[in-house]
Amino acid sequence: MGKQYEEDEEELPEMTVTLDLDDGTTVDCAILTILEVEGQDYIALLPIDDEEEGEVYLYRYLESDDGEPSLDNILDDEEYDKVADAFDEWLDAQEYDEIVGEEELENEG
Repeated sequence: MGKQYEEDEEELPEMTVTLDLDDGTTVDCAILTILEVEGQDYIALLPIDDEEEGEVYLYRYLESDDGEPSLDNILDDEEYDKVADAFDEWLDAQEYDEIVGEEELENEG
């Protein structure tokens, strides 16, 4: 399963972060997107080379005054549900764009 990156997205370099988990392990993750929900930014991370396929981590995304990014756990269930719903909507839009793009390619052939 190869990695796919959208070329038409904002000119972002391939971005990854390393998470330090509570159990002392680390996980390398690809940044899927940064979403804004009710004025707060959140980040969606996909573990790279993870056995649990499809698991996505959602965190609050903050930047300090000097532009240093940091992540914060979402502790409130209601807040997490809102972010998860926004991520699902983003994911549906991505899949829709991918399906429409494939159909256009098939129709050109």
